[in-house]
Amino acid sequence: MRDREEVRRRIIDAATRLLYDQGREAVTTRAVSAAAGVQSPTLYRLFTDMTGLLEAVASDGFARYLAGKHAQKPSADPVEDLRRGWDLHVEFGLQNSAHYLLMYGQPTPGHRHPAAEQGLRRLRTLIECIAAAGRLVVSVDTAIGMMHAACVGITMNLIETPPEERDPSLANRLREAILAAITTAVPDRPPVVAQRAVALKAVLDDAADIYSFGERALMNELLDRAANH
Repeated sequence: MRDREEVRRRIIDAATRLLYDQGREAVTTRAVSAAAGVQSPTLYRLFTDMTGLLEAVASDGFARYLAGKHAQKPSADPVEDLRRGWDLHVEFGLQNSAHYLLMYGQPTPGHRHPAAEQGLRRLRTLIECIAAAGRLVVSVDTAIGMMHAACVGITMNLIETPPEERDPSLANRLREAILAAITTAVPDRPPVVAQRAVALKAVLDDAADIYSFGERALMNELLDRAANH
């Protein structure tokens, strides 16, 4: 098992070097096998095909990047944490454009890249903290959709723009516009119905034994309706 993981690691590292040094077109079965010192059947046995290998490369790069940033502990302000999460996403895209384009550059209808799933899980955690604090004014899923679409869109826009032509304020301005649309300041008065609904749904998982499966499904439907009212 250890030998298998060592070979897998060697192949991913070889493919990553080719990706950075020569671009996506250079990452071929023959080139990766030669660089990693393995036979082509080994590559297929471990990754099924080149798509599987590229998914592994992107996931590995994203996981390593996040691991390097996890010293960033949650603060007392969940909206500020989401703001920093946005900045982290854009930073990753600009510093690791080859990995980022593997994740988001050629989407397959109905299929999300595994590394992009990692990012969405992180985003959901950040937004659920805002909901639990009573500061989310749309449903969690709506907030995730808006943040994800805007953040990926601006990052792709910046990647394709020549560095000397990039407007460094563009991502920040879009970030603040989205935050203003989905969050509210620390409430100085009782939350409105939508905020209460979002906050309640965010903490229901902590009391999973209160409702049956059917009751919980109905509760979710009703709370979503109130949240989006």
